[in-house]
Amino acid sequence: MALSFTEIPLNRPATPLLDTIEGPAALRHLDATALERLADELRAYLLYAAGQTGGHFGAGLGVVELTIALHHVFDTPEDRLVWDVGHQTYPHKILTGRREEILRIRRADGIAGFPKRSESPYDTFGVGHSSTSISAALGMALAARMNGSARRAIAVIGDGAMTAGMAFEALNHSAHLDLDLLVVLNDNQMSISRNVGGLSTYFSKLWSSRFYNFVREAGKRVLKAFPSTSTLVRKAEELMKALVAPGIVFEELGFTYIGPIDGHNLPLLVNTLTNLKQVTGPVLLHVATVKGKGFLPAEADPIGYHALAKIEPPGTIPPPAKAKYQDLFGAWLCDMAAAEPRLVGITPAMTEGSGMGEFASRFPQRFHDVAIAEQHAVTLAAGLACEGMKPVVAIYSTFLQRAYDQLIHDVALQQLDVLFAIDRAGLVGEDGPTHAGSFDLSFLRCIPNLVIMAPADENEARRLLCTGFLHPGPAAVRYPRGSGPGVAVEPGLEPLPLGVGRRLRQGNGVAILNFGALLSTALAAAETLDASVADMRFVKPLDTALIDRLAAEHGLLVTLEDNVVAGGAGSAVAEYLATTHNPVALLHLGLPDRFIDHDSRAAQLAAVGLDVAGLVRAIGARAQRLQLATSGDQRVRPNGGRAASSSRP
Repeated sequence: MALSFTEIPLNRPATPLLDTIEGPAALRHLDATALERLADELRAYLLYAAGQTGGHFGAGLGVVELTIALHHVFDTPEDRLVWDVGHQTYPHKILTGRREEILRIRRADGIAGFPKRSESPYDTFGVGHSSTSISAALGMALAARMNGSARRAIAVIGDGAMTAGMAFEALNHSAHLDLDLLVVLNDNQMSISRNVGGLSTYFSKLWSSRFYNFVREAGKRVLKAFPSTSTLVRKAEELMKALVAPGIVFEELGFTYIGPIDGHNLPLLVNTLTNLKQVTGPVLLHVATVKGKGFLPAEADPIGYHALAKIEPPGTIPPPAKAKYQDLFGAWLCDMAAAEPRLVGITPAMTEGSGMGEFASRFPQRFHDVAIAEQHAVTLAAGLACEGMKPVVAIYSTFLQRAYDQLIHDVALQQLDVLFAIDRAGLVGEDGPTHAGSFDLSFLRCIPNLVIMAPADENEARRLLCTGFLHPGPAAVRYPRGSGPGVAVEPGLEPLPLGVGRRLRQGNGVAILNFGALLSTALAAAETLDASVADMRFVKPLDTALIDRLAAEHGLLVTLEDNVVAGGAGSAVAEYLATTHNPVALLHLGLPDRFIDHDSRAAQLAAVGLDVAGLVRAIGARAQRLQLATSGDQRVRPNGGRAASSSRP
């Protein structure tokens, strides 16, 4: 019987067996009793580690036994084990030589929260977005056949990830290639939010069906009583399988289907996986698990305990709570829905993460969680817009990348009235580069017909959401993860003028054109530099009149954005000024041309020079080269806003 916990251990638990496991090879010498003891120790240690660092742990608790069994049976890393999403891989990391490193997961210079190829040979494929494991494992199996290798490829995919079309594209191709591929379907009836859709309903019905289990057992008894060559029995078996067998979908796709089996029964898992090593061709093993297994609060509330914040020592005073952008969006969505009956809310499996819980409760007929299906979400919105509805797609920046063709072809090309509420724009901290929204301004800005807005604070976010919703065409509002600067939010639904920014500070020599969430940083730096500051608000259309005024009055324009510099908002300013032949000097500040490793968001911004000190340093150096007056230094005054040397650096 597996151990269960009601609280997160604050002290490191005794794990004498786990402490001897430096890699999966050590698992292969353990007997069944030792493996089950290891599972208890691993679960206790995982809970302790989660309390020390925070992070995803509910999914990991659910695959403790499965992880042990896979590494016990297969010769990893020679056999390629590919995990989907990555939330479930903390036990995998602990068992593959990173037991102590797990205590620094998602921190600066610590290990990543997701599988990462450069981190360990056991992390065979880097993941973060869902539904990629079958495709990647199939590619590895194909390469093994081409190289004449006998190594196996195993994909572990959750039932949530199976709601994405990419997973079924890979299943379909797997059957065509007829490779030795094992797909383990980890069925816990959850992704982050609760799973939705026909596939989820199918899974739920099949492994809870008393009729199925009754027929299955009765069929075994009947088959024992008749010769296996009996045509009647074989026909009856095929008919019964077609009526009640859970694997019929996968078998029709060409897979040998096994299950569902108990994913917390270690001896059963080991025995089943050992037998499946001898089966050729594509195989799907259906494993039923419990998300949060062994931690009773997580079993009762798998959504709330999907991830955990670090447990602070007793007596720690938490900082004052500020409203998160996702909650501000959720409140706006409810208010706008009450005023506009045509509003329809759509999200690809991020109901809670996008702040849509209250909207889903109050307006259930106008709420659609389409599961992990970003492409479908966007085109569904397009279809609604064709019929006069006003769809709002709530989506993370990093996930919108997966629906780029639909955004261009199905929405923008047809000038359809769809609003994209883009959460987690810019750097996102500990989740690292797989989840950072570093590119949306760049990949959105080149799309015709699309209005793009970047609010600087909470109230502006609400006003720009109104602007985008009331605009008769495609529009996008991007805002960061977490809370804003704490600006009071006006309760109304008034839009802002389209394409109009605002000047917030008048200074000398330098003007900072801020796009989005770094406004408070820009203002603080401007105080030191005595620079002007403009809150641009709109990336497309640009406030070109404001740019012209700032260019006429200053010798250096500095664009600032929480997006890659390449092709971003600063590029839009440069392109506009090039058309006017304006020789004003430019400095583009934003994210560099590289992926930013996991750390706190503040530390990430500081590392790339987007904190106050970094802005002062970069702008001051450029202004000095241009001989512009900054920091109140009046020795060199700009002539009509122009530097003494008007050459563009």
